[in-house]
Amino acid sequence: MTPILSVIVPLHNAGNLFIPFLESLIAQKEKNIEIIIINDGSTDGSGEIARHYCEEHTFITVIDQVNSGVSIARNAGINIARGKYVAFPDADDVLAPEMYSTLINHAESNELDVMQCNGQRYWESNGELTPIIPPKRLESTGVIDGVTFFNRALKTQRFIHVVWLAIYRLDFIIKNNLFFEPGLHHQDIPWTTEVMLNAERVQYLSTPLYRQRIHQRSISNRVRVGQANVEYQRHYMKIVKMLTALNDQYSEKIKGFPMFHWQITREALGICHSIRREPESSAQQQIAHEFYQHDIISDMVRNTYGIKQGWQVMLWLHRLKKWHQPLRLSVD
Repeated sequence: MTPILSVIVPLHNAGNLFIPFLESLIAQKEKNIEIIIINDGSTDGSGEIARHYCEEHTFITVIDQVNSGVSIARNAGINIARGKYVAFPDADDVLAPEMYSTLINHAESNELDVMQCNGQRYWESNGELTPIIPPKRLESTGVIDGVTFFNRALKTQRFIHVVWLAIYRLDFIIKNNLFFEPGLHHQDIPWTTEVMLNAERVQYLSTPLYRQRIHQRSISNRVRVGQANVEYQRHYMKIVKMLTALNDQYSEKIKGFPMFHWQITREALGICHSIRREPESSAQQQIAHEFYQHDIISDMVRNTYGIKQGWQVMLWLHRLKKWHQPLRLSVD
């Protein structure tokens, strides 16, 4: 039987959180699914756990690859997926048993390109649960186009660019060549943006059906200082450039939707705040230098939207001078 859903799971050293994640997948009420685990060079025994589950369950496939990053793992899964829809959960999170049955029912009933739900954050440090998107800020929708949904979601200023809260129609992804950027941290940001710029039929459900675990072992939550932070901020600079290019490419679609511009400036301001928090002065100066070198400063200024964001940009135009020392050429 052809599966209705292909669940694509990049796996790299998920540790003791991997088994609860797998159990939550196996417990899904929707049984017509395939699980594709891309073992991305795990060295902590996660790959062996995946293969054990594969031996026990015919709907699980494990593909081993050398450590190449989450984007290449997801792309590899897309290339072999057989389902009508695909999903991309993280291997250290937990899904409600009704998550995929709920999303599929909506997607099938309304012929959707994307069906998204809400989720919760589980803070491992204190056991607290908080909504990922506050329900009062973003309520459930009917069927709308992707640009309208994304503009509405960004207006909440609590929306996060993640792929794991939704299912996506596979032929929609293939038709629009929506693959993940290799080697890019937080590749979800440009990917989800381009998805919504192409999607014609989208629906959102404010019910939380996914639980994101917040823990210090996560790559996203890792503290980086010095050269590690410099290299990390380069990813965000690339994201700013990718978002700027998308805005130019889809300029006709986003006329009258200022939040697409707002998100570019938000990402650029995030780089500014990383400079302020960086304890090493040489790293501060390097990030600031590259901020100007790649003309992120212009992207930040020309995409500013609203009084609050405009005020923040004005402050940072002044503050950045503290760290930015233009390179001077010696004259003989």
